[in-house]
Amino acid sequence: MTVIIRLNLARLENRAKAMRKIPEHFRNFMRDYPDLGKAYNELGAAALDAGPLTRREAELVKIGIALGGRMESAVKSHCRKAYYAGATKEDIQHAIMVGVTTVGFPTMMAGLKWAESALEGLEDSS
Repeated sequence: MTVIIRLNLARLENRAKAMRKIPEHFRNFMRDYPDLGKAYNELGAAALDAGPLTRREAELVKIGIALGGRMESAVKSHCRKAYYAGATKEDIQHAIMVGVTTVGFPTMMAGLKWAESALEGLEDSS
């Protein structure tokens, strides 16, 4: 129990670091169009609530979807979100690696690099 609490506290303390990694253009969009940003967030929450997946599982799925579209920023975003939802670095890497036969080796390798960049400095030092 103590270990789980310590890990969760470490993740929360590192959240500020993650916020700095959110692309400026996205932060600006959310600031400039708050109603649209709120609707976007509510749509995502409704989609998650519509089924049995946990947030951790949903974020791992979204990593795969973003990787298939070669959307670097989305891969990085969902890697951070998966991490904060309880996924380990190994979970995230595995989610990317299982896509190799679908997205191809070069895309998988790019995804691993994007994940490493997104998680840099966020991993628990246990």
